[in-house]
Amino acid sequence: MAKATKTVAEKLEVTIEERLKALFQLQQIDAAIDKIKTIRGELPLEVKDLEDEIEGLTTRVGKIKAELDEMEVSTSDKNNIKREALEAIKRNEAQQDNVRNNREFDAISKEIEYQKLEIELADKKIKEYKFLLAQKTEIYDTANLMLTERTDDLVAKQKELHEIISETEKDEKALAIKSDAAQEHIEPRLLSAYKRIKSNAHNGLAVVPINRDSCGGCFNKIPPQTQVDIAMHKKIIVCEYCGRILVDEVVLLQEITE
Repeated sequence: MAKATKTVAEKLEVTIEERLKALFQLQQIDAAIDKIKTIRGELPLEVKDLEDEIEGLTTRVGKIKAELDEMEVSTSDKNNIKREALEAIKRNEAQQDNVRNNREFDAISKEIEYQKLEIELADKKIKEYKFLLAQKTEIYDTANLMLTERTDDLVAKQKELHEIISETEKDEKALAIKSDAAQEHIEPRLLSAYKRIKSNAHNGLAVVPINRDSCGGCFNKIPPQTQVDIAMHKKIIVCEYCGRILVDEVVLLQEITE
């Protein structure tokens, strides 16, 4: 039969000693979970960074490809304008042989000059487009190569991370269940304080024992009277230097009261 979840009132009835035991047990469980996460190292962050980089590169490659396509279309348009101008020149030159007066001849000559200017302008634009196309194509190829390399890196990192997760997932799930069970002995306010201290501690330790009259977290000396107060289990006592919760040998050696 499943164990009933403790109410807040029931948690408050738990003695200070039992709370300290629960806190220390929770700390041990969470430390084991943290150790598993340490095994993964920076891999999750590396995977996330690669995913972000690939997303950025994909957007960049797509943008450059769109610019290349646009320049190809513009080049094609200019070639069409150039072809049409050449055809117009041929027609106009043929008409010049059949003009009836100088005014018609001059009008056709002006039209031919205009079409020649159109061809010159088209040639100039085509030359510009070819130069830009060469530059953009080089940038595109470099970005595309980088995208391929980063994608290969991501696949390798994801595989490595998946293998590590597969090896540790069972243990992590079991520890998570134990962590939830340990939290059942701790009232919400104390649990919140524990999590806050743990998140601020560089080594993730929120509950530490006294070692050689010193705090097991920051290693500063604990005054004798404070050690006596800790041993009496009358209240939760934190290190005045680092803010970690302090426990004595009794809490370390005894099992949590069910």
